[in-house]
Amino acid sequence: MRVASVGHLVFAIGILALGIIGLRNGNFAPVWDPVPQGIPARMVLVYLCAIICLACGTGLLWRRTAALSTRVLLTTLFLWLVLFRLPSIVLTPNLGTFFGGCDVAVTMAAAWVLYTWFATEWDRQKLGFISGAKGLRIARALYGLAMIFYGSAHFMDLPDTVSLVPHWLPWHVFWAYFFGCAFIAAGVGILINVFARLAAALSTLEIGMFTLLVWVPIVTAAGSKSNFQWSETILSCVLTAAAWLVADSYRTAPWFAIGKR
Repeated sequence: MRVASVGHLVFAIGILALGIIGLRNGNFAPVWDPVPQGIPARMVLVYLCAIICLACGTGLLWRRTAALSTRVLLTTLFLWLVLFRLPSIVLTPNLGTFFGGCDVAVTMAAAWVLYTWFATEWDRQKLGFISGAKGLRIARALYGLAMIFYGSAHFMDLPDTVSLVPHWLPWHVFWAYFFGCAFIAAGVGILINVFARLAAALSTLEIGMFTLLVWVPIVTAAGSKSNFQWSETILSCVLTAAAWLVADSYRTAPWFAIGKR
């Protein structure tokens, strides 16, 4: 096995789990969904995405296949963002389409970080622009933009945000505003490279807290759980691990560094 960090391990397992969900439900896992119903060969695409997740999630854990797996996963997520997410955002701009695009962007950023880590000599020679420092900067920028939207969504849909705050916490509206501002600050910090390592770490903590405080209690509570609840819980774990990987990409940088863009 070749595990670069705990975030890498959790991310690989999460991608593998998304593949299992796709095969089990016969539908797109949440990172791929929604996809228009009328698209040609839709079911073929469903199972292709599931197989890619299974293969890449497994391949990320093995030394000989890590580079190829990151290359395939990054390419697939890039095509998905360009062919499905961006057109949806342009044609029907709403919270749902923006969330879908940001989920893909965060997952893609993590895959890109792994690609720069595991790039082979062939990658460095043929694809040096995306496998080196410039590629890493683009991956971080993608992540930063997604954080800004996640934060903005707290204000654009305040009632739904407040409803997700655990009932045992006081001041629900305060926490909705606080975490919205924190996400935006983290995204801006990453984009302008000011306290970027701290910003990435704190945004990872935020996403992880959302997973632990919102989705984990739902799926561990008594009673049957819907496919949606399980799928969203796994997606939230994948996003947490993806954020962890982006934070890991700063591990050699000072916590309070102020650098060039």
